[in-house]
Amino acid sequence: MPTTLETVRPIGLAEIREARKRIAATVVRTPLVRLELGPGSPDIRLKLENLQPINAYKLRGAANAVALLSESERSSGVWTISAGNAGQGVAYAARRAGVPCTVVVIATAPASKIERMRALGAKLVPVPYDVAWKALDERSYPGVKGTFVHPFDDHNFIAGHATIGLEILEDAPDTAAVIASIGGGGLITGVGSALKALDPGIKVWGVEPETAAPAALSFAKGSAQVFKDWKPSFVDGAGGKSVFPRMWERMKPVVDGSFVVSLDDTKKAMRLMAEKARVIAEGAGALPVAAALTGKAGQGPIVAIVSGGNVDLTKFCEIIAS
Repeated sequence: MPTTLETVRPIGLAEIREARKRIAATVVRTPLVRLELGPGSPDIRLKLENLQPINAYKLRGAANAVALLSESERSSGVWTISAGNAGQGVAYAARRAGVPCTVVVIATAPASKIERMRALGAKLVPVPYDVAWKALDERSYPGVKGTFVHPFDDHNFIAGHATIGLEILEDAPDTAAVIASIGGGGLITGVGSALKALDPGIKVWGVEPETAAPAALSFAKGSAQVFKDWKPSFVDGAGGKSVFPRMWERMKPVVDGSFVVSLDDTKKAMRLMAEKARVIAEGAGALPVAAALTGKAGQGPIVAIVSGGNVDLTKFCEIIAS
C-alpha cells in the first residue's frame, strides 16, 4: 500500500477521451431511451448502464483502472472492496487481463452479486459493512495482498466512468440536467467532469436514499459529513455512511447538489421503469428516476443514469409488489 496518496486533481477531457478508446472493446455503449410518462410529466431519458456485461456501470472504471496497471502491479494480483458491482467490474476486467482478483465483499450483498463475482473467478472475503467502510478508508485489509483498486477514490476509475458523460451529450445534446446516484461518489464525479467540461450550463445532481444521505448533508453544510442515522436498505449500491474528504474535494467542483428520496418513491420508480420501459433496475439504479419525478430537477430533458440492474429477481418482485 502506498504511504502517500496521489493528489486529487481534475479529470481532464483528454483523459476521458483516451479512457473511452482504452475500454471500447470491454464495455457497451449503452442506449439512451425516453421514459414515456405522458403530458405534463418531466422529460426523462434513461441511460441504461444496467445493460453492461456485468449489468452495472462499474465496468467502465474497472476496465480503465486495470488496463493502466503496470506489469509489476498486475503480477501481484488485484483486489477491491465492494457491495457487488465494483467487485464484478474489477473481477471481469482482471479476468480479461489474466490477473488474479480478490474482493473484500460486504456480507449483506445480494446473493446474485455474490454469485456473479464468484463466477467471474474472484476470491471472496465476506466482511460486515462497518469493516468494509473502514477498509475503504485505510485501503488495506488483513491477509489480503496485491494491488488495491479503490472502487471510487481512484483517478483512473473515475475517468472510466466519465465516458458516460460523453455518450449522453452525443445522444442528447439538449440535456438540461443529469441525475446520478451517489455511493462513494465516483460515478457522479466522472460524469460531472465530462459534462461540465463540454457544457458548463448542464446541472449535475446526485441522489441518495433517505436512510443514507451523507452527500446531501455535505452539500448543505459545505464540507464532507458523516451520516449518523445510516440504516441499511434494499438500496445497497448507493448511500454510504459518510463522504470521504478526498471525494468531497473531487465532487464539489462538478456537482450542483444532491437530492434525497424515500424508499417508497424508489420502489415506485423501480416499478415504473419495469412497467413503462421493461427495465429491471436495482435500488441505486432507480434513485435518479425517483428524484426526477419529484420535479426538483425541472422539466428536462433530464437524463437519469440507471447505474445497475443487479437485483435478485425474487427480491425485485417483492419490492415492486409492495
